[in-house]
Amino acid sequence: MPSKEAQLPQSPSNQADGQVRPSVPAGGATVYEEWHAGIGRTIGFRKVTLEADFERLHAWHREPHVVPFWQLAIPADKYRAHLEAFLADSHQTLYIGMLDGEPMSYFESYWAERDVLAGAYEAEPGDQGIHLLIGPSAYLGKGYAAPLLQAMMRLQLREGGTRRLVAEPDARNAKMIHIFEQCGYAFQRHIELPDKTAALMIAARNRAEELLNR
Repeated sequence: MPSKEAQLPQSPSNQADGQVRPSVPAGGATVYEEWHAGIGRTIGFRKVTLEADFERLHAWHREPHVVPFWQLAIPADKYRAHLEAFLADSHQTLYIGMLDGEPMSYFESYWAERDVLAGAYEAEPGDQGIHLLIGPSAYLGKGYAAPLLQAMMRLQLREGGTRRLVAEPDARNAKMIHIFEQCGYAFQRHIELPDKTAALMIAARNRAEELLNR
């Protein structure tokens, strides 16, 4: 049986999405990269580091389109403490998303069983969740969100223990809910979390792989 990576779309030479290149196991280095023919850009992810990304992420979290849903427009010292705590939390991994090498988005990939989300639904071993935002407003409305999410899904599915992909966007965020639906997540129900009413959305592994391999 071919590996999961072999089942993914091939290189840009045959005009397919999803070229997978080897991971680089170093913090701050690119850990995933693919060419997306639909947007004509290379999507990449690298792990967040405090030194490289504190100022960038603090600025992004104060963008008007981000503030209502993330609630992290806080002073620099408090944001630094927040980021340090998140980087030290072993149940999640923080990524910078890039287009053609330019940082422009932020992702939090987490294991739902060890997250506050587990108290709001029937979490199962292998449920992997995601939070994401596009930082600079210049990248909004360009059709980048779905390709970025699909690339992150491919990265998450590299973990053999991942059985389902889960998300809990703010119930008010209709645009983000639509993006998740485009990428194969199915709405389950509304749930109450400490900071929001959320739309619980789930994509089973086989469903996600089927969509990503088209």
